[in-house]
Amino acid sequence: MDVHLITAEGVRDCDPGELTALLAAKHGIVWVDIPEWDARTGEILSSVFGLHPLAQHDMEVRNRLPKLHAYPDSLLLVLHAPERGAGGHVHHVELDRVIGPRYLITVHGPVNPAVGREVMLRDTDEVLARIRSGRLQPRTAFDISHAIVSTLTRRMERFVEELTTDVWELERRVTEGGYDDPEKFLDEMFRTRHGLLAVRTIAAQTAQIYRRVSGISRAVPEESRHLVVDLVDQFDRIAALAGEEKDYLQGVIEFYRARTETKMTIAAERLAVIAVVTLPITALASVLGMNLIVNDRTTPVPLSVALGIMLTMSAGLLYWAKRQGWW
Repeated sequence: MDVHLITAEGVRDCDPGELTALLAAKHGIVWVDIPEWDARTGEILSSVFGLHPLAQHDMEVRNRLPKLHAYPDSLLLVLHAPERGAGGHVHHVELDRVIGPRYLITVHGPVNPAVGREVMLRDTDEVLARIRSGRLQPRTAFDISHAIVSTLTRRMERFVEELTTDVWELERRVTEGGYDDPEKFLDEMFRTRHGLLAVRTIAAQTAQIYRRVSGISRAVPEESRHLVVDLVDQFDRIAALAGEEKDYLQGVIEFYRARTETKMTIAAERLAVIAVVTLPITALASVLGMNLIVNDRTTPVPLSVALGIMLTMSAGLLYWAKRQGWW
């Protein structure tokens, strides 16, 4: 647990034992950042901040959906950020926040063990560095929360841009016809589409949460309402960008599948024509062949007539298939 007191003079790192005194002093903003939840953390938050048991439970466990719980003097927000994993998997990196009148609590995780600690702390560390350098001077806990989430949305935009680069490359390969392994190529396209779908879902769900926040007047100070509106706009924009790019990739996939299915259809038609053309030969040979060529003698005239009939029938069927446009 990291405790920071943020004032106009800068940032002072404090000990968790000072929390009660820091809150009682009513000077500055107290920011408690919790990289990993444990039993001692729960005891401190319960005794010092008086958090509701449901809020503590949501911060302790992994949440599959973003959440909002409004309490008389605080607001619990649960959101996720996408992180690209192996094989096209998209990790949902969870960040929980409790926003109070003069304090902010950020809780990271739980997350998939494949997600590194630096990924979980990336957004909060960046905002803390900006405050330390003086580039960000927050006046309320909402200011810090807005800065963290804005950092997260910028990372989501970069995530969408990376996937868009993949979409462009896939589209180029489709239009050029330069793919040798259709199964692998189609798998690449669906994995990229999955990434865009995941980002769009996360952004759209989070936008709905912040719309709900904007409707709770008692939970959001008047001077911070514009920050909530700005976050709704940011998440709506990301959801729209990811959705449009997903639709574009879906068009590329449909183009590729239509081309592949057309090739398969043409190949099946040609194979069917070949089978029909050779059918008279097979049928006639099965009836007459064993009687025209034997071990001790061959009857050349009947054999020639049978072969001529075979060729004539096959040529006639081939000509008819050509007239029908099947060949």
